[in-house]
Amino acid sequence: MHARPSLLPRHRPATATLVTALVTCTALTACAGPVPSPATSAAPQATVSPGPTSSGGTTTPDAATSHNATSDDTTGGPASDAAPTQVSIPSLKIRSSLMRLGLNPDGTVEVPPAEQGMTAGWYTGGAVPGRPGPAVLIGHNDTRFGRAVFHDLKDIAKGAEVLVRGGDGTSRSFRVTGKETVNKKEFPTERVYGATEGSTLRLITCDGAFDAEGHPVDNLIVYAEPS
Repeated sequence: MHARPSLLPRHRPATATLVTALVTCTALTACAGPVPSPATSAAPQATVSPGPTSSGGTTTPDAATSHNATSDDTTGGPASDAAPTQVSIPSLKIRSSLMRLGLNPDGTVEVPPAEQGMTAGWYTGGAVPGRPGPAVLIGHNDTRFGRAVFHDLKDIAKGAEVLVRGGDGTSRSFRVTGKETVNKKEFPTERVYGATEGSTLRLITCDGAFDAEGHPVDNLIVYAEPS
């Protein structure tokens, strides 16, 4: 196995908000979820360049990417009654609590720890599920400890139900509209993180064959909309 992570090249959507999509994947059967990192840009471009940031510096959250989240005065994050707490996919018999995923010191987004591979996470820089904008849930496919929460996500069918429960106990139902497997070098940042008028949901994990260093070369992305 390789302890050093591999990163998906940075992508700049052609919007007022620059969203950097990165993937941290360990070798062979150990895969971490995608690591999106928002940043502002005066002149965003729809181009791909290597590295976490063009300058090598640290990116910072952009308020425009998290305006859908209700602020909690004590933590600066979404209020507990708005933040999602659980995701379930009945057709795949997946059920997981949701940990909050924020930013690492280097500006990349946290992924669930490998030892908690059966737990998915919600990226707090995106939308709260049920509110306008894309809500992003990140989960491992496999880790060094074995099979992980989104291992069977590749088998999800169009029309499958995805339930996301909020802190207030209310569940929101989404239906899968499509899925795609993409090479990390061609990650569709705008389709995944771009602004949407209504509520949308994205589930993302690693997928595909392995490169020479033992890192999965693809991402699996599942798209869903409210039922």
